[in-house]
Amino acid sequence: MRIAIVSDVHGNLAALEAVLEDLQHRSVDRVVNLGDHASGPLFPLETTRLLMQQDWLHLAGNHERRLLTLAPDRMNASDAYAHPRLGQAELEWMAGQSSRVLLDDPSILLCHGTPASDRTYFLETVTTEGVRPADAEEIHQRLGSTDAELVACGHTHIPRVVTAPGGTLILNPGSVGLPAYDDDQPIYHCMQTGSPNARYAVAERRRNGWSCELISLPYDVEPMAKQAESVGRDDWAKALRTGYV
Repeated sequence: MRIAIVSDVHGNLAALEAVLEDLQHRSVDRVVNLGDHASGPLFPLETTRLLMQQDWLHLAGNHERRLLTLAPDRMNASDAYAHPRLGQAELEWMAGQSSRVLLDDPSILLCHGTPASDRTYFLETVTTEGVRPADAEEIHQRLGSTDAELVACGHTHIPRVVTAPGGTLILNPGSVGLPAYDDDQPIYHCMQTGSPNARYAVAERRRNGWSCELISLPYDVEPMAKQAESVGRDDWAKALRTGYV
């Protein structure tokens, strides 16, 4: 089995189009999308409609949950930009998605954050000194009771492959659409890839286990950065151009 894994598109239409073009040159059995489709100051409606056209398995991220449940005056700037630009059809499509899916092959578990939370970082830990890789015990606790061979997660936008205690392979493909961001929860921190490229991954089950390819894909960033600037989101423009906050 070969499975392409995308996540965290965040309304970046150009990056999604680049991934779709790249997928045409790769032989995969299926594509899964781990959520956070639209939120951000870019093209939420157009991006969501393009995702809806794909024969993929789509999960909901924490931003889908917020778009569907929060009052507009409680949304952050990215959700507040996206929400009024999405129609009923797009919101209903999101409402039908889960943040955790066990594939028909029971050895593959898909989630946005961790199996238990769409907000928890799986492979990183936020401390008062900054963000560090999660240690083996933290990963073991976040993994919970699953006995899946492969767990795919998103949310942090940082591409990584880690083998958990017990042998489960945990894969984060990185973000298609947003290579850096900052957040004040649980305390202020920055997540940065240092590259403007779109990210996704391909995992393949082989005789001796799963192999994973982390793909870093260049695309024309400028139209997206200029769109962010046009609506006053210079923070996004910098992140899109550089991969840094």
